[in-house]
Amino acid sequence: MSYVKTGILMAAMTALFLGIGYLLAGTGGIVIAFVLAAGMNAFAWWNSDRMVLKMHNARPVGPNDRSGLSEMVAALAHNAGMPMPAVYVIDTPQPNAFATGRNPQNAAVAVTTGLMRTLSRDELAGVVAHELAHIRNHDTAIMTVTATFAGAISMLANFALFFGGRREGGLGIVGALAMMILAPLAAALVQMAISRTREYAADKAGAEICGEPMWLASALAKIQAGASRIDNHAAERNPATSHMFIINPLHAHKHDNLFSTHPATENRIAALRELAAQTTRSSIPRTRPSARPEPDRSGPWG
Repeated sequence: MSYVKTGILMAAMTALFLGIGYLLAGTGGIVIAFVLAAGMNAFAWWNSDRMVLKMHNARPVGPNDRSGLSEMVAALAHNAGMPMPAVYVIDTPQPNAFATGRNPQNAAVAVTTGLMRTLSRDELAGVVAHELAHIRNHDTAIMTVTATFAGAISMLANFALFFGGRREGGLGIVGALAMMILAPLAAALVQMAISRTREYAADKAGAEICGEPMWLASALAKIQAGASRIDNHAAERNPATSHMFIINPLHAHKHDNLFSTHPATENRIAALRELAAQTTRSSIPRTRPSARPEPDRSGPWG
């Protein structure tokens, strides 16, 4: 059902974009809007992962890192039946993580140093599994496209003030002003709705990948507590990337309202607890992500 909902929301975003093009310049505006969207999405498709990692000053992690993070990611990727993504660490005390990339063959998982310090190995495995689920479900590509559409819609809406209110048969000044306000708002609401839909799906798939729903449930509670009191300065400078994180780095809302990029953490934890209660040991493989001991917290990331 989540895929159907995502498809409907993506169609709504596309229709909104093309509709603005039509209001601005008639049938020709639809063509211009389509070409503009194609160009922006092509650029984002090939470059968004590198751009996002650079925005957050993420540094790559080698296969022999002392923390065992790469080993854990490799084991969980094997459980998920997908290629191992590149692994990055972000130097910030806020516990958080995100995934990026256009497909499972070109993807990356980034975790913060705060996450490494805050979570146990099992909880960290739950978070990594959640991010791998986003990659396997192609959520990273979907969110790249929706973010690009949202930015393009805002740009077209600004054009409305200069062109929509001036040409013959145009929107008029009042109509142009209304479009400037309402179109970006509508695009943002659709983008947030898609993000919330994909989070619930990734929570469930992540629990299946790591083998224990309560690992992720416990991690979410700790991440929420940390994100609500510790600033993530890179995320504050780049708020458009907030929907990528497992918990809103800009301090998540308490309810699944229209203006939140993530579902309420309490609701996600409740869903995972229900999944744990309904799942027998035979229905979810209990393969642990790694047999190694706890990561060395005294190392360079500790």
